[in-house]
Amino acid sequence: MPARRLVIHDISPPVSPELAVWPGDAPLSREVLLDIARGDPVTLSAIRATVHLGAHADAPGHVARGAPSIGERGLDDYIGACQVVRVAVGRGEPIVPEHITAAIEAPRVLLATGTYPDPRRFNEDFAAPGHELIEHLAARGVRLIGIDTPSIDLFRAEDLPSHRKCIERGIAILEGLVLDGVPEGIYELIALPLKLMGFDGSPVRAVLRPLL
Repeated sequence: MPARRLVIHDISPPVSPELAVWPGDAPLSREVLLDIARGDPVTLSAIRATVHLGAHADAPGHVARGAPSIGERGLDDYIGACQVVRVAVGRGEPIVPEHITAAIEAPRVLLATGTYPDPRRFNEDFAAPGHELIEHLAARGVRLIGIDTPSIDLFRAEDLPSHRKCIERGIAILEGLVLDGVPEGIYELIALPLKLMGFDGSPVRAVLRPLL
């Protein structure tokens, strides 16, 4: 009898120069240093881009002076039991505790809002969790919050209250996820950041798979 095929949900957008970044941030560009097509023995590339590219992890040092860089963070927050929660929220609105109708059953929560539908086209009116929701989730033992938008703060929230609340409560942050077509439920999350010492974030290849 053939082995059952393990379903893996890739929740990272394709990374290419077409991928939108925060206005004013550095989009992805590729410099080809060597190319087999030109007769070189290997193809060798260099990249330039924001570290907040596509699916990515924010470091505490992204918003707080003297806080740890992404390379200093432990990896246990970014791997383990995770719950995908779909949220019926309007464009540009904060997500509040009343939007969460499912019981929280995992220490990592990914919020599927559907308010940032195309990673290639930046829209400012995405939803984001309010600091009250972060407090609500922290009280239920949540250690990581992820979202399918570019930020856990609303676009014009210059004081970044949700980022700061996450730092205060020791909650890791994932942004830029693609959760279309992922059913609500419990999964294993694997979304490891690179060990970039001194950096304020890192791209991740975020995937979900059924808990074994």
